[in-house]
Amino acid sequence: MQKKTSKSYEIDMCNGPLFGKIMLFTLPLMLSGILQLLFNAADVVVVGRFAGNEALAAVGSTGALTNLLVNLFIGLSVGANVLVARYYGARQEDEVSRTVHTSMLVSAVGGIILTFLGITLARPLLQLMDTPENVIGHSVLYMRIYFVGMPVMLVFNFGSAILRAIGDTRRPLFYLIIAGVINVALNLFFVIVLHLGVAGVALATVLSQCVSTMLIVRCLMRSEGCFKLCFDKLRMDWDKFRKIAAIGFPAGIQGSLFSISNVLIQSSVNSFGSVAMAGNTAGSNVEGFVYTAMNSVHQTAVSFTGQNLGGKRYDRIRIIVLDCVLFVSVIGLVLGNGAVFLGDRILGFYSSDPEVISYGLQRMSIICTTYFLCGLMDVMVGCIRGLGYAVMPMIVSLMGACAFRVIWIYTFFQWDRTLRTLYISYPISWALTAAAHFACFVVVYRKLKKDMG
Repeated sequence: MQKKTSKSYEIDMCNGPLFGKIMLFTLPLMLSGILQLLFNAADVVVVGRFAGNEALAAVGSTGALTNLLVNLFIGLSVGANVLVARYYGARQEDEVSRTVHTSMLVSAVGGIILTFLGITLARPLLQLMDTPENVIGHSVLYMRIYFVGMPVMLVFNFGSAILRAIGDTRRPLFYLIIAGVINVALNLFFVIVLHLGVAGVALATVLSQCVSTMLIVRCLMRSEGCFKLCFDKLRMDWDKFRKIAAIGFPAGIQGSLFSISNVLIQSSVNSFGSVAMAGNTAGSNVEGFVYTAMNSVHQTAVSFTGQNLGGKRYDRIRIIVLDCVLFVSVIGLVLGNGAVFLGDRILGFYSSDPEVISYGLQRMSIICTTYFLCGLMDVMVGCIRGLGYAVMPMIVSLMGACAFRVIWIYTFFQWDRTLRTLYISYPISWALTAAAHFACFVVVYRKLKKDMG
């Protein structure tokens, strides 16, 4: 009976019409991401409303830095997703099992490493970012508590990646809903009742992550078939780790180096003071909903391409790309422009300060309206990674986006030190990089067709 229940959550990506299955796969992913952000937004709203602008700026100023440290390991979860999807599509059950157990072990060890790095490096890295003196104490405290929860956060991410690889995006959604409700309740209790400020927000996040992680581990342990998790089988299969790393490390390095450019941008924002930082935090938090919705299509592209490559259904890959490009464009244009249209009312939830809202709107009017370009870029990256190419999209992304933004900061921004000049670097870099990734996919796809012919 359990096997039948598990199978009911899976999606056959290699047979039948694609668009409906892409929708069925993507929508729970999208809802998962948006709900997770809603619950995370509760952190920002509660701290902004009940702990003040400095606390709000402190929480926001850690985002780019946290991503810098975490993205390398999150990239490995992409490698696990691609490898499990490929073996699952090829019906190689023993290979799936070995990949699952290696991945989960890597997630636990990686989380412990990140805890040590986050606690140790929080203050020196925040100082390098020129975090203002009235904010840095709160920021350090928030980061150190947040990084205590890294082992459970990574285990959840790797577990979700495994379920995505076999077509299950619904159960992670259920687990996030449960954990998110707990997160909001704890936020209100710790900040409003106990007056713990940023420490309460960080503690609520860690405790709620523990709940979602326990649920996903329980799910994998109770599953039947090749992706069932057994603690006595947890061991490092170095062949599988090398294959995960071959895809995951370039993705992680790309994410981490992307974060360097975002850290530089955050440092530039910091130079405008704590009110601008608070507005930037609120605006970027709203943008996160648009990005997460689009990123769900990126994850769909990775899983669908990987399974069809493993199942040797090469003819379906081009359709996957076209469907995902269409889907992500609609999502980006509708949600991005909708966020700007409702911007002042949405930002009012984060802060009642008109100046903070003005700074947030300034950011959103540039980034949200052009965000679909970022979605196109990510979908092309997902398709190329699903085909097993990891280094190529990394190099293109780093040159087209990361390096471009760094150059922009030290040239155009120095000539015109305004937030508008700073923010305009985003859409220009997305457009350039998306075009380059599309050209790379055409080359890779033609090579695939030539090899199969």
